[in-house]
Amino acid sequence: MGRLKSRDLWRMALRSLFLQATFNYERQQGLGWAWALQPALERLYADPVEVRERLAEHTAYFNTQPTLASLALGAVAALEEGRAAGEGPDAVAVARIKSVLGSSLAALGDRLFWFTLRPFAALLGVLVALGGSWLGAVALWVCYNLFHLGVRFLGVGWGYRAGTAVLDLAQRRRFERLTGALALSGTMLAGVTTAWLLVPGGEPRPLVFQAVFAAGLGLGLVAAARPRPSPTEWALGVGALCVAATWFR
Repeated sequence: MGRLKSRDLWRMALRSLFLQATFNYERQQGLGWAWALQPALERLYADPVEVRERLAEHTAYFNTQPTLASLALGAVAALEEGRAAGEGPDAVAVARIKSVLGSSLAALGDRLFWFTLRPFAALLGVLVALGGSWLGAVALWVCYNLFHLGVRFLGVGWGYRAGTAVLDLAQRRRFERLTGALALSGTMLAGVTTAWLLVPGGEPRPLVFQAVFAAGLGLGLVAAARPRPSPTEWALGVGALCVAATWFR
C-alpha cells in the first residue's frame, strides 16, 4: 500500500510498551511482538487475509531485552516493507534476522539497562534521598525513564531507518562505550554514597553500624554475582539491611 508513515512508527512504539503483556513460556514475547508490529503490517498489506498471515508468522517465538526490542521492531518493519514490495526476504529469512537481532540486542540490553543503568539510577536516587529529600524517588524515576522511554519511542524510527544495519560494528561500539561510562559513573556514586552513610557530616558512625553496613554490602555483592537475583530477593535484602542499620544507629 505504501511506505510506512511516522504515525505508524509511533503506534508501534506505544504498543512496544506492552511487549511482555502476554509473555508465556512457549513463545515468550511472540504475541506481544506481533501486536506491536500490526500497525506496519496493516499499512503495508491491503488484503486483510495477507495481514493475518503475516501476523501469524510473527507470533512465533521471540525474546529480547524489552527496551531495545524497539530497534528490532523498526528493522523488521523495514524488511516487511521491502517484502510487501516484492523486494525483501521471504518468511524464513525474516524469522532468521529476527532471531539474530533478538539475541544480539538481549546481550547488549541486559548489561546496559539491568546491570548498569538501573543501579546507576538507584544510587543517584539514594544519594539525593540521603539529604532527607523526597526528590530521591523522582531522581531515580527521571534518570532511568529519560533514557529507557527515549529508546522505547525513538528506537523504532532508528531501527526502521537503519534496517538490518541497526547493530553494525559502529553501533555496537557506541553501546559498549555508553555501558562503560555508566558503569564508571555508578562506581563513583557508590563510593560517594558509602562515604556519606559511614561519615555523615564528618562524624563517623558507631562501630556496630559500620560492621552491619559492611556485612550488608558484602552480602549484596555476593548476591549481585549471581546470574539474575530476583527483585523480591533484592527488596528483602535491602529491607533487612535498612532495619538493622536503623536499629544500631
